[in-house]
Amino acid sequence: MSDTEAADLAEMPGDWRRALAVVAHPDDLEYGCAAAVASWTDAGKEVVYLLVSRGEAGIDTLAPERCGPLREREQRASAAVVGVDTVEFLDHRDGVIEYGTALRRDIAAAIRRHRPELVVTLNHRESWGDGPGAPRNTPDHVAVGRAVLDAAADAGNRWIFPELAEDGLDPWDGVRWVAVAASSTPTHAVDAGPGLARAVDSLLCHRTYIEALTDQDPEEYVRGFLTETTGRTAGRFGGRPAVSFELFPR
Repeated sequence: MSDTEAADLAEMPGDWRRALAVVAHPDDLEYGCAAAVASWTDAGKEVVYLLVSRGEAGIDTLAPERCGPLREREQRASAAVVGVDTVEFLDHRDGVIEYGTALRRDIAAAIRRHRPELVVTLNHRESWGDGPGAPRNTPDHVAVGRAVLDAAADAGNRWIFPELAEDGLDPWDGVRWVAVAASSTPTHAVDAGPGLARAVDSLLCHRTYIEALTDQDPEEYVRGFLTETTGRTAGRFGGRPAVSFELFPR
């Protein structure tokens, strides 16, 4: 099915109160779905961020011991712009995050702690897009996305990671959906218009990373990137710029 023939995207469900967004690195959510987060918090919904790493290997010119704390500060500032007050970090190593029971346990623990109805993550597939020419995804994104999909079920099963209950984290089987941003096969979307300006400001908080990534003026780069990516979805969402998700009901 070509882009012009692709099915329209449905509105994301709105009958929920709490969401947990789990990604590998600082800036992943800002590149992926901050405009949607801004709309959700405007509507009075609670959104918590969980970063699996501190992004310490993300800037070639900065040693990890300097880069990690800096990127953590930038992430907290970025989250605040779109109404997110709670930002947590795990200590998995940036660049070598491994899919497995340790990662699933950490994410399941966060789901039990925050008890979300919606869990958000980033593209877990091997590439960005379809076809042989599609850019490869990074191992960190693949590992975290896969672990999130599994941990949403793990969190509700008292016999998986029973030590979590011993630590006071009772099972939570209330996750109703896992929403994957930047999927090549999206099913749903959120209107990006109301939150787009704040999404730009939110991504701009990652200025150190952006300045290392491109020689382009940071604001010009960020605005152009987010306008282009949200606009690409408009044809399947009633002409409205949008943040798209692949929604996995549970």
